[in-house]
Formats: sequence, structure tokens, C-alpha cells
Amino acid sequence: MRTRGPALAMASVLLIGVAANGCRSGESLANAGIDRPPATTTATTTPSTGGNGATGGTGVSGGSGGSGVTTAPTTTTPPPTTQPRKLDTLPKCDVSALDAASASGPVEITFWHGLSNENGAELQRQTDLYNSSQNKVHVNLQFQGGYEDVINKYLQSNTQNRPDLVQMPEYMLQQMIDTKSIVPTQACAEAAHYDMSPFLPQALDAYATESVQWAMPFNMSVPVLFYRRDLFEKAGLDPNKPPQSFDELLHQGQQLVSSGASSYSIALDSDFDGGGGWYIEQWLAKAGEFYADNENGRAAPATKVLYNDAAGLALMTYLQTLINQGGAVYVGDNPSGQDALLKLADATTPAAMTISTSASLGIVLSVLGGGLIPGITQDDVGVGYMPGPNGGLGALVGGNSLYIVDGKGAEKAAAAWDYITFLETAQQQSEFAAATGYIPVRQDALELDPIKSVYTSDPRFRVGYDQLIGSADAPTSNGPVLGPLQQVRRVTAQAVAAVLTGTDPQAALDAGAQQADDLIANYALQNPG
Repeated sequence: MRTRGPALAMASVLLIGVAANGCRSGESLANAGIDRPPATTTATTTPSTGGNGATGGTGVSGGSGGSGVTTAPTTTTPPPTTQPRKLDTLPKCDVSALDAASASGPVEITFWHGLSNENGAELQRQTDLYNSSQNKVHVNLQFQGGYEDVINKYLQSNTQNRPDLVQMPEYMLQQMIDTKSIVPTQACAEAAHYDMSPFLPQALDAYATESVQWAMPFNMSVPVLFYRRDLFEKAGLDPNKPPQSFDELLHQGQQLVSSGASSYSIALDSDFDGGGGWYIEQWLAKAGEFYADNENGRAAPATKVLYNDAAGLALMTYLQTLINQGGAVYVGDNPSGQDALLKLADATTPAAMTISTSASLGIVLSVLGGGLIPGITQDDVGVGYMPGPNGGLGALVGGNSLYIVDGKGAEKAAAAWDYITFLETAQQQSEFAAATGYIPVRQDALELDPIKSVYTSDPRFRVGYDQLIGSADAPTSNGPVLGPLQQVRRVTAQAVAAVLTGTDPQAALDAGAQQADDLIANYALQNPG
């Protein structure tokens, strides 16, 4: 095993948490391994327009020399339709309760979150600003150590021990609904006549199902391509034209390695909250395909995953081609979120590209600006769209949203809503995006400084935003809503790891899909509705 030099070791310490995913430790709270139920009806998958304007299903390039592997869309029996929930049957939100309650002093609320480093510091700054700007509410911000720490602590707590507001990753939507412990933010928005029109529809749709807006999007990110501009130039490639298609990624990668500009083309990982999830979920969405049946669980509860069908096989065959013929290197599970990025800074055998969250850009530039990695400057870092089967545009929403906790009293819910509306203002979203690299959740934030000036002076910060709004207007552009999605991603990530280490793609996907289907069936038995 090669030993990292002192400078790289120091950078490694500073880059811990660079993927803005917090600590990912913790055991699964779901059970698995039950007998699989009989097959049920699944959704019709329809080819749609890709984010770059290309039409069709999943034309992906999988062989050497750019030979295409085209898969037909999966077609099955249309699913039953999930009926919209009536808002008046869900917990209420009396926003007027705040005025009466705060007459005798600020209403104290507790907010659990998982943001660390620069991202956590910016949240603290904004919370301090909110607390000092009014006297109705005081927010006690409590960092829980990482996203999974937040999840585990919340699920293991009862109403009395839970916070008044909690930040949860996008994969927790269905499980949070099924806890029956939240006040839908739509109830507060309607009670307050809150204008939702400035919000990006992609941001809202990610946290809406059954015609209910359950949570408010907050820190939003998407996977993007990070690359070394200096190595592209050394290889004779245009650093202003990074790869967007699968063919371009394969061919440019081959040129980077054959020219001697870099030892590897792209660093790949199998982290469940990174490449292990992205290479299937994001690429299927870009291809206009569903990840799970019943329209990703949004038309009706999902009964199985679909990624071991022809579309997923083509994608994983291509992923293996990147390793075997495209000069890619597998860096492992990448549990800290830093290994793939650090491979770009490897002093002896660097990779020229990797895929990481858009939210890591601010931290990456900060580390490089401090001169901690000799020979690499801020200007050497390029950011492009995540390459995909239909080009670079389009992405599923990642990051976190804000949930108001039920059972804490009307005044607490109203206070939490008041704090949310502060964090969601155009000005605060502009400041948060500029400080962290997260994507503003509302369009009018782009009209205000500092993000207006940042997007103009450093377009790298805007790549994630443009990629997201380029998503196709199609059901496949909304991510999967599965109760055990966190656990399903873990077994899916194991399948991706198997593919990256040489296992037959179909065998790896079939094994992962069987485990995923068991998790879904087991969850349905434990949560009958």
C-alpha cells in the first residue's frame, strides 16, 4: 500500500466530510431476509426526453471504441394509483399560535442537524442572525455528529425526546412519513398563505408525494464532475469541454492515460451516499428509466427495484468498461467521502476526474487556497456536469430537507415554521449557497448577492444548479420513495462494488435486487399503512 505524503495527509484531515454527508457510521435499523412475496404488478416505464434534449430510453455506450449498447424500456402492467392524502387528516399547523405564545417571551425550539465544518458554521451564522433579528423564537442548534447520527437518534427517540425541527437526507422521505411524527410543511404554508412559486419545482417535488409537501428543501446538492484542468491541457484536451456523454468520458479518459498526463482517467467509488448510489439512481434517471416499480414508489408503494433489468445492466456494463478499458480506478467504499477527491491530488498516480457532490466545491477550493496540496491550485480544478447516458444535464435532488416534528405543541410547530421561512428567504439562500456550494432552492436567490456575483465570477458554483434545472419534465426525474431506501442503497452499493471489482454485472445486480426486494417486502409488513 502506498503511503501518502505529509501534505496529502494534512489535506486528508481537512477534507474529512468534504462530501457534505456527515458521519455515515451506524447500523441499519431495518430487518431483512424474509421470504420474498409473490410478484406483483409494476409500473409502465416510458422512454422520455433526456435532460440534454435527446429522446429515447437508455442508449448507453458500453464497449470499446464507443460501440453502443441500446436497451429497450421496461414495460409492465400499469400500477394502481395512490390516492392523494387529504391535508385535513394530517397534523395541523396553527401559525397564529406563535404570536400568543411569544407574548411572554421567545418560544424555544431545538433543531437537530448533521452539517459539519464550513457548512455547519454557515448554518450557525444564519441561526445566530435569526435569533438576533426577532424576539418571538429562539433556536437551539444541535449538531448530532452526522446525518446517520441524526437518523438513528431520531428513530430511537420518542416524541418527548425528539427535537422540534430535524434535518433529514432525501432518502428518508418515506420513512419519515411512516413514523407519523411530522407536521407536513404544506399545512404551515397554506395556513400562512406562503408563496411557494419562487421555489425550484425539482426541489419541492423531491419531498412531495401523495399530493402532500411533507418537508421543505434546504441544503440541496447534486453529483457533478470534478476534474484537473491542468491534466486535460497536458493530454491535449480542451479543459473547457469536459466529457458529458458516456462516449466522451471513455474516450477522453483513454487519452488522459495514453498521453501520460495522468495515471488514471477517473476515480470511482461505491459509497452508498456516493457512487454506490449515484451510478445507478442518477444514471437511470438521466436515461429516462425508473429505479423502482410503481413510478419509483410515487404512483403506489414500490414492491421491487428495477435496476437489474436491461437498462441497469447496460449501465453497469459500461461502468465495468471504464475500469477495464477506460483507465478508471476504484478507490473503494469511500466512507469518509474524501478518497475519490484525494485521488486527484495523488502526487505519484493521480486520476484526472472524479464524481462528487456539488456541495464539496467550497471546501475543496478552501483547502487548495491554503496551499496544502503542492502543485495544485484553485484554478486547476474544473467542474462539469455528471456525464450520463443522455448527456450531462439532469439530476436527482440530493442533500437534506427540514421536517417539523409533531406532538410538541402548536406554538413549537409555528416557531419552527417561522425559522424555516427565514432560512428559505431568497437572501439567506443566496448567502448559504455562496458560502457552501449548495444549490439555492429558489430561483429568485440568483438575483441577489452574494450568489449572483459568485455565479458570474466563478461559474463552477453554478454547474450544479444548471444541471438540476436541465432535468427532463418526466416522472423518472423524481427520485425513488422507498421506506427502506437507506438500506436498499447499501445493498445496491455492494452490487456496484462487486461490478467495480470484476463480478459479472448481471449477477451482481440480481444479488443486489433480491436483497433490496426483501428489504422492501419486510418494510411493508412492518408498516402496513
